[in-house]
Amino acid sequence: MINWGVIGCGGIAYRRTIPGMIKAANSRLVAVMDTDLAAAKKVQNEFGAKFAVDSIDELLAVEDIDAVYIASPVFCHKEQVIAAAGAGKHILLEKPMGLTTAESVEIDTVCKESGVLLGVGLMMRFNSLHQKLKALISDGKLGEIVSVRSQFTCWYPEIEGAWRQKPETSGGGALMDMGIHCIDLIRFISGLEVSEVTAFTSNQVFSYEVESAASVIMRMENGALAYVDAAFNIPDDATVCKLEIYGTEGIAVIEGSLGQEESGEGTLIITDSTKGYDAGQNRTKAESTRLSPERGNLYTKEVAAFADAIINNGKAPVSSFDAIAAQRIVEAAYLSAAEHRAVTVGREK
Repeated sequence: MINWGVIGCGGIAYRRTIPGMIKAANSRLVAVMDTDLAAAKKVQNEFGAKFAVDSIDELLAVEDIDAVYIASPVFCHKEQVIAAAGAGKHILLEKPMGLTTAESVEIDTVCKESGVLLGVGLMMRFNSLHQKLKALISDGKLGEIVSVRSQFTCWYPEIEGAWRQKPETSGGGALMDMGIHCIDLIRFISGLEVSEVTAFTSNQVFSYEVESAASVIMRMENGALAYVDAAFNIPDDATVCKLEIYGTEGIAVIEGSLGQEESGEGTLIITDSTKGYDAGQNRTKAESTRLSPERGNLYTKEVAAFADAIINNGKAPVSSFDAIAAQRIVEAAYLSAAEHRAVTVGREK
C-alpha cells in the first residue's frame, strides 16, 4: 500500500485525480496541502485525508507518506519537486513537467540523484482505446503508418488570475496544455519519434498572452506526417476531439477519446494493400469493426500503475523521458511558429 500526499488541492486534483486515487486498491490518501488552507480542509473532509496543511514542509514532515502527487501550477513544479525529492518521496507530477524543456531536465536530474521514482501525468495513455491502437500497430495490423491526425480543444475564456493564460506561469497556451497530450499519444501509439516540426499559432477570440490555438505538422522518423490541432477557443459542447491513424493495411478513427474520462468510440478498417492501382477509384469499403473503451477511471489507473511501480521497484508507467520528449516537440513548434520555418527536433542526450 502506498501512502500519498497531494500538493495542490484545486483544479484537476480535486475534480479528477484525488477521486481516482481513493479508488486505487494499492493507494491511500494521507495528507493534502494547498496554500489556501480552506481548500485543503475541504478536500480533507470530502475525501478522508488524515492531514490538511498549507505548507510543503508540513506535508513532507508526515512520516508515513511514500509518494506525492504534485498538481500545482507549472511555475511551482521545480521548487516543489526539489523539496519532495530531498525528503525521499516518490513523485507523480502533472504535465508539463516544467516551464521549459531545460527546467524539466533539471527536475528529472534532481529525482534521479535523489533516488526517487518520477512519473508524469499524461493520463490519456491509460485509455484502453489508445492502448488497443498501440497493440494493433505494434502487431502490424495497420501496416506502415503514413499519416496521423489528432485534435484536442476546449472553451477557455479570459479568467482573472488564471495561471494557464500567462506564459511566465504556464510555459505556453493551448499547445502546451492540450496539444502536448496529442503529441504524447502520437509517439506512444505509433512508436515513432518526431524528426521535424512546422507550426502555426494564433490568438483569436480571447486576448490573453498565450496562444489560443495551434496547428502542428510533424514529420515522423519513418517519413509519415502527423497533424496536431489544439485550441482554447472552440465551445465544449460543439467540439469533436478526434484521433485518426492511417496505414498501408488499414485505418483507425476515434472520436471522443481525448479527455478526462475513459470514453470514445472508434472504427477500425483492415484492408489489402496488395491490390493493384484502380484508376477509376472505385472505393468499396472493407468491413469495419467498432472500437470501444473499458470505461474505467483514467486517474485510478494512473495512480495505481505508478503505485505498483513503487511497490515492485519498476519503471514509471509514464516516464520523464517521454514527457520531456513531448515538451521538446512543443518548444520546437513554438520556435517554428515564431520564426516561420521548419525546425529539426533534437533528442535527449
